[in-house]
Amino acid sequence: MRAAIVGGGLTGLFTAMMLARRGHDVVVFDRDAGPPGDGETWQRVGVMQFHLPHTFRHQVIDALAVELPDVLAAVIAAGAEVAGGPDPADRPAVLRCRRSLLEWVLRVHAAAEPGVTLVSGHVDEILTERGCAVGVRLGSRYVRADLVLDASGRASRLTDGIRPLPEGAPCGAVYLSRQYELQPGAPPGPTNSVLGLALSYPGYWAITFLHDNRAFSIALVHDGTDRRLRELRHVDVFDAAVSAIPHLCEWVDPRRSVPLTPVQVGGRLENTYRGQLDGSGRPAVPGLISVGDAVCTTTPLAGRGVALAFLQARGLVRQLDDHRHDLHSATMGFDQWCATNIKPWFIDHVYCDSERQLRWAGADIDPSRPLPSDLIVAAAEADPRLQPIVGPYLAMEALPASLTAARPLAQEVYRRGWRPPVPPGPSKQELAELCAHRSSASSREIPLIRGFPEAFASAREEKVTH
Repeated sequence: MRAAIVGGGLTGLFTAMMLARRGHDVVVFDRDAGPPGDGETWQRVGVMQFHLPHTFRHQVIDALAVELPDVLAAVIAAGAEVAGGPDPADRPAVLRCRRSLLEWVLRVHAAAEPGVTLVSGHVDEILTERGCAVGVRLGSRYVRADLVLDASGRASRLTDGIRPLPEGAPCGAVYLSRQYELQPGAPPGPTNSVLGLALSYPGYWAITFLHDNRAFSIALVHDGTDRRLRELRHVDVFDAAVSAIPHLCEWVDPRRSVPLTPVQVGGRLENTYRGQLDGSGRPAVPGLISVGDAVCTTTPLAGRGVALAFLQARGLVRQLDDHRHDLHSATMGFDQWCATNIKPWFIDHVYCDSERQLRWAGADIDPSRPLPSDLIVAAAEADPRLQPIVGPYLAMEALPASLTAARPLAQEVYRRGWRPPVPPGPSKQELAELCAHRSSASSREIPLIRGFPEAFASAREEKVTH
């Protein structure tokens, strides 16, 4: 079978190599020409989140280990780290790696993979004959294929007018991040998880993501409603805000680290889900299948995007293996598999995000309302009986419905008045005032910035360790 894959990102490259290793002929189209050969930073055309921090969960590690073990070995050899939980017997939990490194290695291996051809160019149209997809058009060039896969991502308009409109809702989150590198011999800063450091405040989050080769990212996440926080896109303001947050400020001490990038901004994020079928329950265009972010996007707050995309890619290839040349049955089977295994995460995130936006706007937790999954997970800190239930959900080994049994216990926790503890640090209002002050200040050094860490230094969060 000859397959044309539109989109040469993580999902497209991973799917292409899986298909090629099963004997298929694959052409991958991407408008980006690929990583530069002169050591310069890869800007990656059309991928807003390319330099934003990512969490690569164990599903990504498992997928690479089973399907592309040579790629996983190469990523680790290039400096990525497979990290587990506190118990040495735990399975690997995360791949500490920048997206740019993982995609770079995937692209190099795909370029050398027999059966895979990489083409640089913008796909303008899905070609159809008698209602079936038969290839793609790039300008005046026509490429025929038995199967067209849309792996063009969350912002693609390639299948507009072909597939049904997506379901969706805003994530209610704006990301700002900056990459750093630890100084030679400097130890990492404080952490409270295998990911790095996560601090949750009413109205915003502050997170350190551990990466490859002693690199790390710091991300500040807010709902975008306070215009003063938009100033975080400026390096001076971002640095001032990070310096104001206890524990986080230790990571950016010049004796510990140096910046690698300017501030990166990610916004207009939405939870979306888009199936393969038309209103009559049949494939919208036989021979055309979407995969990855073209099917489902979820809020980056939980780091499930690439994990869900790789799960989809493996599910799709299994359907193609099972149904051989029967693309109709493969499409129907894949759509049903996604409805069962992927869509529940979308639904879960829509509700979680809507409830989080209410809390970030100042609302208290209402135990009489159905609790979102993030609050059920948080309640396990107060009631250990919840931990065996929420653990599989957190690891994405059990679907959100698995939390049904935990809801009554979690509701009782909140009825008793317990609330997730808030770490020491500035409130959202204080952070916004700092941003406004720093943005308008003519001096590079102002007492207000230095005063924030000192004001909160006396209190420390027990979970944070060095």
